[in-house]
Amino acid sequence: MKRLLVVDDVPLFRAGLTSALRDAGFEVVAEAGGAEAAVSAAEEYQPDLVLLDILMPGISGLEVVEKITAVAPDSNVVLLTASESEEDLLVGVKAGARGYVTKDAPFDDLVGALNAVHGGGAAVSPNMAGKLLDVTRQLLRHQELLQSRKPVLTGREIEVLGLVAQGRTSRQIGTALFISENTVKNHIRNILDKLGLHSRSEAVLYAVREDLISLS
Repeated sequence: MKRLLVVDDVPLFRAGLTSALRDAGFEVVAEAGGAEAAVSAAEEYQPDLVLLDILMPGISGLEVVEKITAVAPDSNVVLLTASESEEDLLVGVKAGARGYVTKDAPFDDLVGALNAVHGGGAAVSPNMAGKLLDVTRQLLRHQELLQSRKPVLTGREIEVLGLVAQGRTSRQIGTALFISENTVKNHIRNILDKLGLHSRSEAVLYAVREDLISLS
């Protein structure tokens, strides 16, 4: 049987949900009505699944997700919520939840989501799936915009950075490139201005990260 922890701060709703899930074939190993109890139960029972309400008093269920996954890394969290907020959906996914089901969804949809997540997949209520796609498209467009605004270094500036990475001084770089020491310093100043950085080491790290230069 699939071992399940049910977390909701409304006792009557939690009891009814627990009963229905047991009838559906889940082994509800524990219930919790608050954040601290949820984390403690997850750590103690190490359930396969955690069905977690987002909106609980005191601390957001979204904050609990990270705490649960820290103490029970093999437990998969499915969020059950009345919220249809895109922000809550994204924060929940970022925190590590593998499912997001709204409370107005049919019970069969909830069971299907739990089974899908237990099987290694992910699940989002149909009414939230479209929002997830919309937000994903927005994030991709934002990423493309950031990429298009990425500062472009000239070939000479990249040469200078490569020599900086080798630990050479401005004078040594000038000698290697047949330019003056002041010209080298101007190149470095321009590099830092373009990248919005404050030191040579930061510029070198940026260049390595962007595969502009290699330290080998």
